[in-house]
Amino acid sequence: MKKLLLFVLLLALAGGGYYYYRTLKGGPSGSLVAAAAAVQTHDMATFEKYVDVSSVTSHLVDDVTQQSSALTSLMPGGGLVMGGAMRLLKPTLAKAAHNEVQRYVETGSLEAAAAAAPKRLVNISLTSLASKVVSPDSEFKGVKYSREEGDNAFLGLEVTQPRYDTTMVVEVKMRRQGDHWQLTQITNSAELLQGVARLEKKRLLN
Repeated sequence: MKKLLLFVLLLALAGGGYYYYRTLKGGPSGSLVAAAAAVQTHDMATFEKYVDVSSVTSHLVDDVTQQSSALTSLMPGGGLVMGGAMRLLKPTLAKAAHNEVQRYVETGSLEAAAAAAPKRLVNISLTSLASKVVSPDSEFKGVKYSREEGDNAFLGLEVTQPRYDTTMVVEVKMRRQGDHWQLTQITNSAELLQGVARLEKKRLLN
């Protein structure tokens, strides 16, 4: 039970990536600095200024519920996605995911965040899924790419995955909000889960 998919970004920033981003001023990267700083100081109000938690978690639930085969191979209970069971529970799961993020920001404890996951109906914590994407030994490598499209910006954050001797890029979408930017979505969470499922299957076969 480790990191929520959103924590893939947050923990990278709060660790080595945070010091990298400190050198950047303004723009989407500057807002990521502020979000990372809010995580370190457990300031949920400031964190929500730079991260639309409801938007991020809602998109995450949408993406996760479409990955039944990946979930089945990555964690017990993943098969419950079959038949659209999780889609019917989207409001509950989105709220639980929001609670996981809030609990982590306020306490800095991954265990506390995981405890906020639903324990009934669907025993799937988004926190546990993230450990499949980023392991405790993963490191932040840098910004793979960055582009702005009007009031939207897309940044690819590269992290290592020692378990599979490879790297992964987490793409985040940000939207301009007056004098700052706000993270609204992890755009490739579905692809990340699919990729990890393939790597895990290959590892087990070998």
